[in-house]
Amino acid sequence: MTEIEQPKHRSKLRQVLGKEYFILRRKCDWYFGNKKWAQTKRTTPFEYAVFTHKSMILRPLKDVDMYLQENKRTNLKIAIAHLDHVLIHPGETFSLWKLVGRPSKHKGYKEGLVLNQGSIAKDIGGGLCQLGNLLFWIFAHSPLTITERYRHGFDVFPDVDRKVPFGAGATLSYNYIDLQVKNETDTTFQLKLWLDDTHLNGQLLSNAKIDKTYRIEERNHLMKQQYWGGYSRHNQIFQIEEDKDQTTAHLLVENHALMMYNPFLEERINP
Repeated sequence: MTEIEQPKHRSKLRQVLGKEYFILRRKCDWYFGNKKWAQTKRTTPFEYAVFTHKSMILRPLKDVDMYLQENKRTNLKIAIAHLDHVLIHPGETFSLWKLVGRPSKHKGYKEGLVLNQGSIAKDIGGGLCQLGNLLFWIFAHSPLTITERYRHGFDVFPDVDRKVPFGAGATLSYNYIDLQVKNETDTTFQLKLWLDDTHLNGQLLSNAKIDKTYRIEERNHLMKQQYWGGYSRHNQIFQIEEDKDQTTAHLLVENHALMMYNPFLEERINP
């Protein structure tokens, strides 16, 4: 399915009311649902490293004030303090927002970059999508099962120095646009997160050695023009699990996004 309807712009009031409705629904799931949530921590790191990844914090973007990128560093520092050293025991589900809570000024969060209906905007706690992207990439290289993940319905920036495939991340919006993974193994995992001068760093550890290895593969990438004139981008992200002589491919996510730039450059014809 590669056809995408032309986006509909909703009023600000409807956006706010709709958001609060879905936030309340998610809170009901937290407190009255049947999931067992990851919430305990262990300050001593586990022995075995499953996967490590990092992403650059300050990434200059066209027409985006750099102070929003600086504020993102502050927002990330506050958020990862709630996630660092958290354990994901067998049978538990990790929810980013249940652990981090709602970003607000009184918690120290600052104004950062967000995307709103395909447009660049700013809001308190903006920039945390970088944390969602990092965690998705780490979890995708592990035996943990990704049970909830979303991505932006818009592809805003062209591929410049992209290190991972398009769509290999997770967008976030408190609290109903979440990143959740379930531990369906017999192993306990531990998350480690930290900032240095230039990067957001993450590592997944375990209390037992993982014999399998994991890698990510992009398939069926496509860009096309929609019937109403806009452009869209599509692909599939597979997890390739390798266990001795056996290799298995699992479809993790399928992406369909509207492009906010023209991907097809016209060929220049010399006179």
